[in-house]
Amino acid sequence: MSGPEAADGENLYQVVFDLPDDIAAWAPGGSERLWVAKTPVQLEVEVRNTPFYFKGVSYLDRVRVRIDHERRELVYDEFVAESGHSTVRIVLMDPHVGADVRELLDRFGCTWEIEAGERLWAIDVPPSVGYEALLADLDKLLEAGKIEIQEAALSRAHGGPLAG
Repeated sequence: MSGPEAADGENLYQVVFDLPDDIAAWAPGGSERLWVAKTPVQLEVEVRNTPFYFKGVSYLDRVRVRIDHERRELVYDEFVAESGHSTVRIVLMDPHVGADVRELLDRFGCTWEIEAGERLWAIDVPPSVGYEALLADLDKLLEAGKIEIQEAALSRAHGGPLAG
C-alpha cells in the first residue's frame, strides 16, 4: 500500500494511529492516518506529516508499527525517538484571524496543515524555532479569545517532558 512520493522520490505509506476514547469522542473517527517513510529498521517508520488528533508524535519522529492482519493495515505500536520537532494545535475561535495566524507562523518558520473545516490547525514547530517567543505571540491571540491552543507533543528542544 504505497502512497505519494516525497520530494526526494521516496515512497510514503499510511499508518493508522488509534485514538484514545477521550479524543475519539470529538474527532471525526476513532483513528487518524499519518504519512510515514521507511527507515533501515524493520517496522520502524518516520512520520512525515503533522497529526491533527493523535498526541505525543510530531513530524519526523520515529515510531514502531505493527501489522494488523485483521484490518490489513499498519498500526502505530510505540514511540521510538523524537526528531526535535513539536506539534501544536490551534482552533480558530474567530474565523477572521486566519491571516494573522499564517503571518505569525511564517515569521517563525513553522509549517501547518488545516483540517477540512478550516478551524483546526496542526502546526509543526521545527527544533530551531524559539518556542517561548512563538507561544508568547500565540498567547496574545488566546487572551483575545481568537484561538484555543493545545501542546500536543513538545520535544526536548521546546521544553518538553524529556527536557533537562
